Order: sequence, then structure tokens, then C-alpha cells
Amino acid sequence: MKRFVLTGAPGAGKTAIIRQLELDGFSVVEEAATDVIALQQAQGIAEPWTHSSFIDSVADLQRRRLVRASREPDEVQFHDRSAVCTAALAVYLGHPISDALARELERIRTEAIYQKRVFFIQNLGFIKPTEARRISFEETLRFERVHEETYRNFGFEIVFVEPGSVLDRVAAIEATLPVS
Repeated sequence: MKRFVLTGAPGAGKTAIIRQLELDGFSVVEEAATDVIALQQAQGIAEPWTHSSFIDSVADLQRRRLVRASREPDEVQFHDRSAVCTAALAVYLGHPISDALARELERIRTEAIYQKRVFFIQNLGFIKPTEARRISFEETLRFERVHEETYRNFGFEIVFVEPGSVLDRVAAIEATLPVS
């Protein structure tokens, strides 16, 4: 199976692109951090990302989703973020890379879980805050740089997906896929 990661700053349009890829018949794996935030906020934790356990909660949910998705028979699969994104998030938030996250990063490296080509969804030039996304546009630009640097440090090739309509962005991604 060829697993491709979509990454980029919050609010760049990754989820809309993932939804379209799913409608186009591709297997997709959901992003974890937003779900962890939503659950913890529902449990009364207003800003879960400030807690030291947040990064491990995200990494654990990502790993479980990856394991579950690995059972699917599809030839190509798209992941809305990966553990490398979680490492970038830890750096951005000032949290240490925990032992659990370090083990998962090593596992995805040694087992070559993801394709080396990562689709980097570039920001749209603005950000829409949500309950889970409390970040300014300036902060998203810094977060975007941290993501790019982190992926490069892990040896990934960045394929930039320019701002545009969802269909144009998906077409740009699909045009780079290997023909089977």
C-alpha cells in the first residue's frame, strides 16, 4: 500500500481535500489532533494542548488509526497528518518529544510506513478560528514553517499544493500519483 501524508498549517484546507479524495474513491485516514481537542473540551478541558499529555494522546490516536487503516486493501491511502506532524506540533507548542512519540517516529521511519513524497497544503492567506483552532494567521505561518522544517529533517520530499479550489488542489495531487 502507498500511504501519502497531507500536511500544512491549520485551516489550509486539508480536511476538504481529504473529503474530496474520499469521494474520488481513495482510502483516507482522519486527522487526530482536532478529535483529541474536541473530546477533551467536551470533558471540560478548555485548552487541552497546554497539558503535557496532549501530544501523546494525539500520537496514540494517530497510531491506532494507522493500524486500523493498514488492514484496508486499497492501493493508495491518504493520511490527514502523521506522527511527523505531531512532532512539529510538539515543537510549536514547546512540548518535549516524548518517548512514546519518539518510538512511533522511529517505527514509521524504519518500516517506511509513508511515501517519502508529502503533500504540503499551503495556507489560503487567512484563517477561520474555531473552538479547536484558536490561532492567528501569523501563528499559522510560523506553524507552517515548523511543519515544513520537521518533514525535511525526517527526510521527506515536500510537494507544495498551491492555494486554489478544492477540485484544483485534488487534481494537482492526483496528477502526481504513480500510475498502476
